Formats: sequence, structure tokens, C-alpha cells
Amino acid sequence: MDAQGRGRADNIDPADQWVLNPNTGEYELRLPASAPQSPVPGPRRPAPQDTGGAARTRGDAAASRTPQARETRRTRGTDVVPPSRRRRSTEPEPPPGRRGRRPVKKKSKVKKILAWTAGGTAFVLVAIGTAGYLYLKHLEGNVTTTDIGSAGKSGFSKDEAFNILIIGTDKRTGKGNGGYGDRNSVGHADTTILLHVSKDRTNATALSIPRDLIVNVPDCPTKQPDGSEKVIPGTDNTRFNVSLGQEGRDPGCTMRTVDEVTGITVDHFMMVDFNAVKTLTTAVGGVDVCLKHAVDDKDSHLKLSAGKHKVQGEQALAFVRTRHSWGNQGDLDRIKVQQQFMASLMRKMSSSDTLTSPTKLINLAEAATKALTVDKGIGSVSTLKDIALELKKVPPKNISFMTVPVLDNPADGTVHKTVIINPNTAPAVFNAINNDVSFTEVKKKKKAAKDAAAARLKGSRSAPSEVRVRVLNGGAPAGSAQETLQWLQNKEGVLKSENAGNAPKALSKTTLEYAPDQASQARELAALMGLPGTALKPGKSVTNSQGLPAMTLTLGKDFKGAGVSLTAPKKAPSVDKSTADTVQCAS
Repeated sequence: MDAQGRGRADNIDPADQWVLNPNTGEYELRLPASAPQSPVPGPRRPAPQDTGGAARTRGDAAASRTPQARETRRTRGTDVVPPSRRRRSTEPEPPPGRRGRRPVKKKSKVKKILAWTAGGTAFVLVAIGTAGYLYLKHLEGNVTTTDIGSAGKSGFSKDEAFNILIIGTDKRTGKGNGGYGDRNSVGHADTTILLHVSKDRTNATALSIPRDLIVNVPDCPTKQPDGSEKVIPGTDNTRFNVSLGQEGRDPGCTMRTVDEVTGITVDHFMMVDFNAVKTLTTAVGGVDVCLKHAVDDKDSHLKLSAGKHKVQGEQALAFVRTRHSWGNQGDLDRIKVQQQFMASLMRKMSSSDTLTSPTKLINLAEAATKALTVDKGIGSVSTLKDIALELKKVPPKNISFMTVPVLDNPADGTVHKTVIINPNTAPAVFNAINNDVSFTEVKKKKKAAKDAAAARLKGSRSAPSEVRVRVLNGGAPAGSAQETLQWLQNKEGVLKSENAGNAPKALSKTTLEYAPDQASQARELAALMGLPGTALKPGKSVTNSQGLPAMTLTLGKDFKGAGVSLTAPKKAPSVDKSTADTVQCAS
């Protein structure tokens, strides 16, 4: 039992038990007669040797405890250890040999106040949480959604690369917008940017698609208001901007057109009109722009001197719509100015000036959600927030702005010339984006999955004559499976191959599924076709038409033709580009 326990057992205040002994300079514990004194713990001293006087010493100590001895010491002033004081108490003495219980303390007023405060805080937090939820629901009500059917994905994944088509329509809706150009426009794809965000979030690419690009618009299944589906016939050799609005085409049709032109699968779309530029720039308090020369454009009504300016509202809209004041007065030079404007807007939206202002953040949330029309796959505010947060992970210096490489259309003699895809440079750009290759120097994050994919290509390989494979078309152009089969048999000696028709569903990437005992065959076929390690999918074999086990090669949308390698380039091609962190002046 410790000293305090012993003190409580005799109902003595422990503070009264320790007294200073002037002879030793140490505090000593004064205990009842049943317990010996104990000095404050200190350095150990050697125990005194028992020389036979121990009994006498104990006898003298006993004698010194008699009432007469204590009275004598008090009279002489030699008693330095005063008698202990007993604690005042109205409670009965505890039974001998048992430790007394501590008295039950009543809860203080301070603790009561703290308890009420904590309860009040919890209530406030619940109220704030409820208000936040209701506000999110309010913002969600601002967003307009469009059902594009099978044109896009059903949801959004934080763990994958994603492609979003940003469409700026020239539809004349909203206050003051009827005076811009053709007030009867159904809303064409006036400004279109394909935004690709890399899987590891180290980089992003914003690829502008000219509205005057000559393309083949494919057949477009379009959802009708009554829930039915109508297929709008495609059009060959037409301007890209008519992929939206014309003949009732929806944004899903624009997404399909981009897929047709670039080979890049678009996951989702975001569409804005003229109002978006006015409301977003006003919400952040203006966007900084720079001009190398003064502008007085009669068509867009933009009038600015050379140098730096901050534009918002109507003036910001005039800035991005101006075409005749830049470069050769064509759409390609206007695109460059729009890219500079977007980079400046991104910098302003992510600046501390915006992020630390509750008013600006609320205004921005209201303006952004009211301006957007999106597909149902990303129609919730929580999903839009997730997309914004994923994009925020990308450093501005690694967000590249560029335009689809084009050439003047030799068949076009009009004033506003159309353009065509540059067959020499555009495919490399599309291939880099499709394979998640950055256009800026970035330090790639190491991924175990990439290491595993590379390992699949290492090891022994079978002879071509031993490779047994079924070829399916899973989104490649019609006839690709037969073309590949003939190439494998006639050019590469893969005789144990067959055309298995169409796959159950379309795939964005070509895959080769194989069983563990077919790994050497898979490595050989991958080498012949130029398949990347990510295309190899360990799984199980299937039975071919002869009842023998075989691998399954499914040609996806990325398939470029028999004998054309699908291995991703290690480095993106050199292109004319700018980055989001660079301040440029329009010229």
C-alpha cells in the first residue's frame, strides 16, 4: 500500500504527512504508529551494519514514542516533526484494515456548461451539414443533363485516365445574346476542346478541334423526349461544327464524330453557351488578358488598348469571340487566343484570391452549375466536384494547350477556308493522347501495374506455327478481324488462327486473353502485332472451332490495321503548344 493509501486509511490528509527534517535536509513521511517513517526517495545509501545494538536502538525508539518523551521534546524545542492533523470529516470511520472510499463529487457548474456547449456545437454541425447537403442539391438543380445513350460512359472513375469533350455552342440564348451573329442558330459546336487527363494526374492535354475542320459525321442514335431513339443519318465531307445541332444532333453525336476523326474515345461532355463566359468571368472578378496591339473590332464590339487588361462579362465574351483582329483573321488564330484566355481563367479560378473568398466561391459554384449542360454519367454535383479535384492535381505547367494539326483544304476556295487533318503529323498526336503520353516533361509515378504489364512481355516465346488464337472484332473498323487473320496466316505464319466474328461488346483497347500455359504464345503474338504489355490479359483459354484451347484476340477501337503496332510511343511528338502556367499576349 502506498503512502497516500496509508494516509487515507487513517483519515489523515496526505499533505500533512510530509515534514522537513532540519538535521537531514530531507522531507520525511509522518505515519501512524503502525508504520515506520520513509524518506523521500533519493540516492541509495549503504545499509548500516548491525553491530548488536539494533535491539537497543529499537528499544530506544519505542521509548521515545511514549507520551512523557514527546512532552519532554516539545518542552526542549527539539521535536521537529509535528503531530499529524486529522482531516475534518462528518463521515464515519471506515472499518479497521479496509481502505476508505473517495467521496462522490458532484458535477461542477463548469462541466455542466461544457456539456451543454458540446451539445449545442453538435446541433450546429448537424445544421451546417444539412444546409450543405441542401445547397448541394440546389446546385445540382442548376445543372442541365442530356441522355446521350451509349455515346459516353455511365460513371466517372478517380483511378483512370479520362477524356471530356468541352463544347462551346453558339446558340443565342440568355439576356443580350440574341444580337450575336445568327440569332436563329440551333447551336453548333463553335468551340470544341478535347480534355485528356492522365491516369497518374501528372499531366493533361487540351486539344482544340477547329469548327471548320472537314470531317465525316457518322450516323448518330439520338434520344428523343419521349424516350425513344432516332438515328440521324451521317454526313460526309462537312464542317465539324454541324456535328451538333444540325438536324437535331445532340452532344453525343459530336462525341462520336471526335471518336471517328481521332480514334480517341470520349467519356463525357460538358457544354456551355455565351452566358457561361459572362457569368464565370464575373464570378471570379475578371480575367487578366494581354494584347500586343490595340483592338477595335466592329463585329465583336471589342475595344481595348495594347497591354494588360482585366475583362469580365460582355467584354470577356467579346474577347473570345473576336476573330478578325488576330493573326490572319481566321479561326485557327482565334483558337490560340481562346486557349490563352482559358489558361488565364484556370489560373484565376485556382488562385488564393478566389479560393479564400467565400463570396467568390459561391458565385463561381452558382455560375458554373447554371452554365453547364452535361451527360447523365456526370450529372451529379458530387461527381462534378470529383472531376474538378482530379484536374486540380495536375500542375499548371503540365497542362498543354494545342490544336489538331491541319492543312488548308485544297478543295475550298471560299473566304473562310476550311481545313483538313494533316495526315503526316496528326496521327502521332492522337496516338500520344490515346496512350496517355504527356506533351510536357514529367516525372512519371511508378506504378506496380505498369511493371507487371512490362513483365508479361519478358520470357520465352513460341514459334508462330504454335500460336493458336481466335480473332474477334470488338470495335475496330468492319472487316478488321478478317484482315488480321489473313495477315497472320499469309505474312507471319500463324496458321492456327481463325475469325470468330464480333465480340459481345466494343472495347476501347485491343486485348489478348490467355491461360497460364499459353504465356509463351501470347508473348510471340504480342511481338508480331506490336501489342503493349497492357494488352495482355492473363485469364483462361477458350475452345476454338476444332475443340482445342486457344487464346482470344479482341480488336478494339484503337486497332489501326493489320501489322500496325499498338505499342505506345515513349515520347510525344513535338507540336506547337502552350501551357496553363504561361502568360501570353494575343497578337
